[in-house]
Amino acid sequence: MDWQALLLTLRLAAITTSLLLIAAIPLAFWIVFTRSRLRALVEAITTLPLLLPPTVLGFYLLVLLGPRTALGRAWIHLTGHPLAFSFVGLVVGSAIYSLPFAVQPIAAGFSAVDTALIEQARLLGAGRWRMLGELLLPLSLRSVITAAVLCFTHTVGEFGVVLMIGGDIPGSTRTLSISIFDQVQDFNYAAANRTALGLVVVSFTALAALYLLRGERAISVSTGVHRGE
Repeated sequence: MDWQALLLTLRLAAITTSLLLIAAIPLAFWIVFTRSRLRALVEAITTLPLLLPPTVLGFYLLVLLGPRTALGRAWIHLTGHPLAFSFVGLVVGSAIYSLPFAVQPIAAGFSAVDTALIEQARLLGAGRWRMLGELLLPLSLRSVITAAVLCFTHTVGEFGVVLMIGGDIPGSTRTLSISIFDQVQDFNYAAANRTALGLVVVSFTALAALYLLRGERAISVSTGVHRGE
């Protein structure tokens, strides 16, 4: 097992998931409740990473983050090094690539909230942010957890995007998926098998915990209904 790549991958997934939740919650709220004509355009943009091949998305992100763009030059001016082929670049690329896995479950959770509760909150004078924080988020907690798990596991398994943006720099941009690729190229199938198994264990554990949580919640709700709660 490439422990350095494992730690970097887990760090990347944790940071990416945290940033995506911060961005996706208000974005999903806007998508669900806005009447703007831009809604369809925003939904299309946030869903696009699901359809694009990772190499295509990675290529355009590499160009965007490179020194030939205003963003790339500004980052070099501020930090002294390029955004591409750096850990920060990986975070940016991973966040964009996993954005649909954050926005869509949360938006689905917000949409499932009883509209009567939302109207009552509005009649009582609750503002948008108060309604989001005190009504929608508590009632959509399962959707938020689902989004977090999907973002984390999706980031852990990334290959094409992180390879295009970050290359293969040990300790900086080499993730577990890239480590597997290197091991296979070196015909070190035993090491590749151990690393791949580690990815399987991480992803399976996260998903099993998610479904277990959903199952327990469903059982508790069903028990409350039968008891007349």
